[in-house]
Amino acid sequence: MSQHLKTFHPPPFSSITPTTNSDALSLCCFGFGYRFGFHSSVPPLISVSCGCVNQTPPVPLCQQGSLQQDEPLSLYLQPISSEAHFDRVLHDTVVVVVWMANWCRKCIYLKPKLEKLAADYYPRLQFYSVDVNTVSHKLVARAGVTKMPTIQLWKDCKKQAEVIGGHKAYLVINEVQEMIENECTTVV
Repeated sequence: MSQHLKTFHPPPFSSITPTTNSDALSLCCFGFGYRFGFHSSVPPLISVSCGCVNQTPPVPLCQQGSLQQDEPLSLYLQPISSEAHFDRVLHDTVVVVVWMANWCRKCIYLKPKLEKLAADYYPRLQFYSVDVNTVSHKLVARAGVTKMPTIQLWKDCKKQAEVIGGHKAYLVINEVQEMIENECTTVV
């Protein structure tokens, strides 16, 4: 049986060269969680994922190979882990809180799109995420969350608006953009 199994041995990292050619590789996954995404229309991305809470967000690379710090293409949604942390976050001027669950397929699919949206509004607006399975039910009930994913806009410690994302991702993103523009015209 073992003769039918093939082992994939990735090339050494020194032999991997970022490129923007369309015939170049589009995605490689390695056992250690490194993801290299190369796209022809945008600069390549590097994201390091170790499976822990403090993962690094995708970082754009310039064509010369140096890191580009000006405008991120995607931002990691900062996790909220407790009710006290939630209270501290709400003292920011305006925040968007994404309520999700690790078992929710729509949440998983929507998260990278919300990370791109967070980059569009950075640094004027902060995006946070709450995994409803890791915080107290009291906090979830306090926020009035009954379905996942739920995206809420908070201003001055009060919930201003929310979008429940149970439909197609592009529709949810459009609704979130409208919510932000309608509620934050003076801030954003």
